Amino acid sequence: MKAMVIVPGDKGGTLELRDVPEPKPQSGQLLVRVKATALNRADLYQRQGGYPTSATGSAPAVTIAGLEAAGEVAALGEGVKGFTVGDRVMAMCFGGYAEYTVVDHRIVVKVPERLNWQEAAAIPVAYMTEHDALMTNARLRAGESVLINAASSGVGVAALQLATLFGAKPVIGVSGDSAKLERLKPLGMDHGINYRTENFADAALKLTDGKGVDIILDHVGASQFQDNVRCLALKGRLVSVGRLSGNNSEINLDFLALRRLQLIGVTFRTRTTEERAEIARRFTADVLPALADGRLKPVIDKVFPLKDALAAQDYLASNALLGKIVLTV
Repeated sequence: MKAMVIVPGDKGGTLELRDVPEPKPQSGQLLVRVKATALNRADLYQRQGGYPTSATGSAPAVTIAGLEAAGEVAALGEGVKGFTVGDRVMAMCFGGYAEYTVVDHRIVVKVPERLNWQEAAAIPVAYMTEHDALMTNARLRAGESVLINAASSGVGVAALQLATLFGAKPVIGVSGDSAKLERLKPLGMDHGINYRTENFADAALKLTDGKGVDIILDHVGASQFQDNVRCLALKGRLVSVGRLSGNNSEINLDFLALRRLQLIGVTFRTRTTEERAEIARRFTADVLPALADGRLKPVIDKVFPLKDALAAQDYLASNALLGKIVLTV
C-alpha cells in the first residue's frame, strides 16, 4: 500500500510517499481502507519525533504519519462485534496518512450518511478533543460563558460549535486575525477579540461586566496563561488543551484560591484504550446526532492529495488556515 512515511532529519524530518506492507488487523481491531485523513498540530511534532507514532509507545518498523482517518471497514479482527465489512467509519488512529490503517474497534465511530469522506476525516481529533475538554472536564452548563483561544484553528472551530450547541452564552473567540474572527461569527461566536489589537483579558472582563468567564479552553499555553487566569470568573475552569507558545508560566496562588479556580490539563497521550473508548462513547451519544442532522458541520479550509502531505503540513505551520486541512487518499 501507499503511505506517507516519516523520515528523520536534521531540520525536523520530512515525509516520503512509499510502498509499505498493508497492516493486518489483530484481535479486536478493524482494518480500515482510508478515504481521507486530516491534519493536526500534533502531526508536526510527530514528524519531528516529539509525539507518539503508535499506541504502545514503541517505534514501529515503518513510521507512518497521521492521527485520524475516515474510510470503509475492509476486514475485522477476531472478536469484533458491531461492525461489518463496508461500514463507513472514522476514528483517531495512528498511521492515518496511508491507504489502510488498523484501529481498536472500541474507539471507532460510524459515519453519518450526510457526511462525505473529507468532512468525516475532519471530525475525530477536533470534536472528540473539544467535547471531552468542554463537557467532561469543564462540565459546561447551559448559560455559562466560554472563551476559546486560537478560535480559528481546527480544534478552536470545533470548540466554538460545540459550546454553542450545548448552550454556552456568550461564546467568545480569541484570534490574532480580525478577518478570521468575522468568518467565525456564523459558527456561533458571539464576540471576537483580536489579541494583537487589545488585551483579551480586559476585553473579556468588559464583555462580562467584570464577572469574568466561566470556562476557558486554552490552545495556546504560556504566553496567554496569566491573562487567561485573570479573566476567569469565580469558580471558573481553565482547560489546557494545547501549549503552542510554551509550557511554563507563573500564577498567583492567592488569586487562584480566592477565585476558587480549577486548572485542568487534558491530553490523549496518557489515555488508555479504555479511556479513549469512553470518550468515543460519550461523543457518539452527545455529538454524533448533531453531525447526522446538520446542526454541526466540519469546516474545511483546504484539501490536498496524500502525495502532497508535506506541503499540507507546511500550510498548517503557516497558521493561515481557518478550520481543518484534509488529505484525500
